[in-house]
Amino acid sequence: MKLIKLSEVMTQTGLSRSSIYKFMDENTFPKSVALGGRAVAWLENEIEEWMFERLSQRDNSVQA
Repeated sequence: MKLIKLSEVMTQTGLSRSSIYKFMDENTFPKSVALGGRAVAWLENEIEEWMFERLSQRDNSVQA
């Protein structure tokens, strides 16, 4: 299990900070984990799963 900070999440997903938090509010993106104070991070495997789900949605819509 690896925790990654916001900058890495943004790099991996190509999303902006505001988009990540908007998707979290819509319950369509993995929630962050509080590390203490104002620090938060995400589980890297949850981010990867989210990206694979997006790819799967894309692939299924092309086949339909």
